[in-house]
Amino acid sequence: MDALNYTPRDETSIRYEGWRIVVVCFLLATFGWAFGFYGQSVYVAELQRLHGWPASLISSGTTFFYLSGAALVAFVSEAIKGFGPRNCMIAGICTMALAAISIGQVREPWQLYLANAVLAFGWAGTSLGMITNTLGLWFDRKRGMAISLALNGASFGGIVGVPLMVMAIGYFGFAGAMTASAAVMVIVMIPVILLSVGRPPAHSGAGDVEAADAPSPTQIRARAFRDIGFLSVSAAFALVLFAQVGFIVHLIAFLDSVIGRQQAAIAMALLTAMAVVGRVLFSFVIDRMNQRLASSLSFVSQAVALVIVINVHHDYALIAACALFGFSVGNLITLPALIVQREFDPRSFGVLVSLITAINQITYAFGPGVVGLLRDLSGSYTLPFYGCIAVELAAAVLVMIRGKPSSLRGAQRRSNP
Repeated sequence: MDALNYTPRDETSIRYEGWRIVVVCFLLATFGWAFGFYGQSVYVAELQRLHGWPASLISSGTTFFYLSGAALVAFVSEAIKGFGPRNCMIAGICTMALAAISIGQVREPWQLYLANAVLAFGWAGTSLGMITNTLGLWFDRKRGMAISLALNGASFGGIVGVPLMVMAIGYFGFAGAMTASAAVMVIVMIPVILLSVGRPPAHSGAGDVEAADAPSPTQIRARAFRDIGFLSVSAAFALVLFAQVGFIVHLIAFLDSVIGRQQAAIAMALLTAMAVVGRVLFSFVIDRMNQRLASSLSFVSQAVALVIVINVHHDYALIAACALFGFSVGNLITLPALIVQREFDPRSFGVLVSLITAINQITYAFGPGVVGLLRDLSGSYTLPFYGCIAVELAAAVLVMIRGKPSSLRGAQRRSNP
């Protein structure tokens, strides 16, 4: 597009088309996390009840899903560039629906692994990599707010989607409920995507020239693994999400013996709700904050919450600690993309965000298993939770390491002196 035909985007206007894409991504996150992330706990429970398989066998299928998904997420940016966000979203929804139906029909362990492999493709097309890359096409100045608001759908998927799935299982049975849920997802999402997601807005002619000279995705990845600033961000968030996912998966089991199942459920619900509150509040200021410092303070706040959880066994104190922990849960999947946007070459945004997402997913896939193993070896959750505290504090220091300017960050620094 010629520079004379370029119309600046007014991202602050309520009429700007990008906000419609935020709504689409909110719905995409709702279904993506309901089926791909939170739904795993439902699948484990139901398959164990129906077939009597060991929990370790079914859980290994979950780990296989996360690892397979991580390998695919790394290439989401290239898929969007090649096929467009609309086609990628539709492919993600259709694949996830097929996987959901397949999980409901599982009769043998090998079928569970096959279904999880298909689910990994659906997860790649509906989760963090797809959402951040898509919104990056419509937003620049308000990208932080857009991503934060859209990712509230992830929490909504846990708060509403999973209970509805459990209710449907009670009414239709596991196979019927998974088929019905998949049908609802397709019926809702396909028309919304077709009607709402069009071509991304054009950029200026200067931007087109820059894009023509942009390094290839392979070059970007190679440079990223030699850049201290990128490594500090990716390693810090991988460590924190390892601890966060490990803690959350085992939270009910820990609290059940301390304050009872009902209070434990309240604590988990409050943790999830506070993730929404924290993400919404941060969305109004996150674009103007020191995002590395905000990340470090978030890691420390989770460590403080874990100290309270381990050492204070009073109902209200434990519930309050879970709320404190939850306040930063949502922002920890938003902040990496915003740091990449601010510090690195804008032409590398999609590839770097997809790469960080893949690294994070590979790492946190092992979180629940390691926490569970340390719990079995030590006889309590004290050792693994203190391990999580150590990981959080190490990450709080690591994320503050920016490194020296490099070719990966040169264009961004020139454009933002």
